[in-house]
Amino acid sequence: QLQLVESGGGLVQPGGSLRLSCAASGFTLDYYSIHWFRQAPGKEREGVSCISSNGGSTNYADSVKGRFTISRDNARNTVYLQMNSLKPEDTAIYYCTTDPRTRCGSSWYDINYPRRYWGQGTQVTVSS
Repeated sequence: QLQLVESGGGLVQPGGSLRLSCAASGFTLDYYSIHWFRQAPGKEREGVSCISSNGGSTNYADSVKGRFTISRDNARNTVYLQMNSLKPEDTAIYYCTTDPRTRCGSSWYDINYPRRYWGQGTQVTVSS
């Protein structure tokens, strides 16, 4: 069974850091671009970041540029999202997703692109 599992979320104070992980089981991530989305209460799901299959290309939402860093360790079959200088507006459920048809390209943030595999999400709460 093909699965993505996120972990690493939690409660952190403004200015703090968290590292999210997206681990794959049942398939290898080597050939897949991985995307992170998030959804805050009452808001639509939005793209946060993506990374190409070989890690050579990354993209970020303007709201997280300079604060978040996406990386991957194909040997561990895992993608990471390092989140620094967290703000209350980063509070959301964070999801990783992948689909062999969707790359980390110019419209990477478009939720309407094929997104066959989703994780269950991990809650990130930024509050003092």
